[in-house]
Amino acid sequence: MSFEWPWQYNFPPFFTLQPNADTRQKQLEAWCSLALSYCRHHKLYTLDVMEAQESPMFNNKKIERKLSMEAIQIVFEELRKKGNLEWLDKNKLRCLVMWRRPEEWGKLIYQWVSKNGMVNSVFTLYELSNGDDTQGEEFHGLEEWMLLRSLQALQTDGRAEIISMDDGKD
Repeated sequence: MSFEWPWQYNFPPFFTLQPNADTRQKQLEAWCSLALSYCRHHKLYTLDVMEAQESPMFNNKKIERKLSMEAIQIVFEELRKKGNLEWLDKNKLRCLVMWRRPEEWGKLIYQWVSKNGMVNSVFTLYELSNGDDTQGEEFHGLEEWMLLRSLQALQTDGRAEIISMDDGKD
């Protein structure tokens, strides 16, 4: 299944930040939506800003347009404000992208556990993210940092308990 690009992606002015505040806000919303959809489709959880600028996400070779580094930073800052991005370094060169928030992943995991009659069962992180039983589930292949955050959100809601083993692996 190939990625479905929004119509704006082939519209050259989309790649230039617009000066009008209302237009710019709509443009940023479209870029945020595109970035999250692209990361979701390609199951990307970590991005390098320099690499992102060269990726198809921000570089449309067909119309020979690419979003500037400044504009990418603005898009990423907008995603951060919405809770969909966290910076991994103070220079803002690498980030975690959360196209689903931990609470949303936790909800999906809990629904799967409930649907399969496994409430009050014990699972390893590996079983949840890579086990045979979770094949075909949206959270299958979820990176460990996001899986842990999702389980922590469930723990906060009283619907899960994280048990740490002696070797530090959960």
